[in-house]
Amino acid sequence: MNTVSLPVDLQLCVENALAEDIGSGDVTSVLLSRAQQVTAQVTIREAAVLCGQPWFDAVFRILDPTIRIEWTVPEGSAVQADDLLCTLSGPARAIFTGERTALNFLQTLSGTATSVRRYVEAVGTTGTCIVDTRQTLPGLRSAQKYAVLAGGGLNHRLGLHDGFLIEDVHIASAGGLREAISFARALGLNVPIMAEIRTREDTLIALDEDIELVLIESLPQELVRTVARMVREHRECGGRTLVEYSGGISLETVRMLAETGVDRIAVGSITKHLRAVDVTMRISREPSGVAPPPAGA
Repeated sequence: MNTVSLPVDLQLCVENALAEDIGSGDVTSVLLSRAQQVTAQVTIREAAVLCGQPWFDAVFRILDPTIRIEWTVPEGSAVQADDLLCTLSGPARAIFTGERTALNFLQTLSGTATSVRRYVEAVGTTGTCIVDTRQTLPGLRSAQKYAVLAGGGLNHRLGLHDGFLIEDVHIASAGGLREAISFARALGLNVPIMAEIRTREDTLIALDEDIELVLIESLPQELVRTVARMVREHRECGGRTLVEYSGGISLETVRMLAETGVDRIAVGSITKHLRAVDVTMRISREPSGVAPPPAGA
């Protein structure tokens, strides 16, 4: 996997997940001796794209920085059923406490990356890129967008703050597509301007304004091909606009849509219809002691 910047909220994301699981304290792990050391192995039970190592590592770094983790495969790698992913060693209490949270991150982000990789492989050498949407799991947007990159896809805007997406309601309010684009530019926010188009005339306006992206949603393929051709010819003349298709995408249809010539296909299901991959942690040496009961118990 190429170097990808980690989300700035990674630490906070992990802290919130641990707080959600631990609450006021892991009462069961208190039964283990403070001195007890264990080792563990994490394996995967199905073919997948591995993703989520930084979140997994952060869980145990927060709980006990003395825990040692050795990964046997790099982030973003294709792995097969029964592959060993990593080994851990350290205090039993911390490893048992962090087990579920760490695996949750690993299985969720690997599930996202795996889904993306399937779409990327489906479009093959068409030149079309797979991009994500804002249809993400609450609290995990930046993590899932990282996983999209790990799977070979690209990120759309992170949220409502880092790009205009002009749709019918905005066009109607502004009095037209050109007026909406002008209004957006007048705000001076220095973020990309994207617009949903439904006709050839809309496309001509968007290209004349040379906005960053035109979005086609669920339009007839012949019109999609026409818009893709117009955008390509615009770029050949020095323009910058890209064209993106979204709506009703599946693994069965994505190749056909890519062959229309669009630059990008946005697929909401890669982050929304998530199936976590099956990852398990096995303690390879059973705890040898139980903590004595508290004084006065």
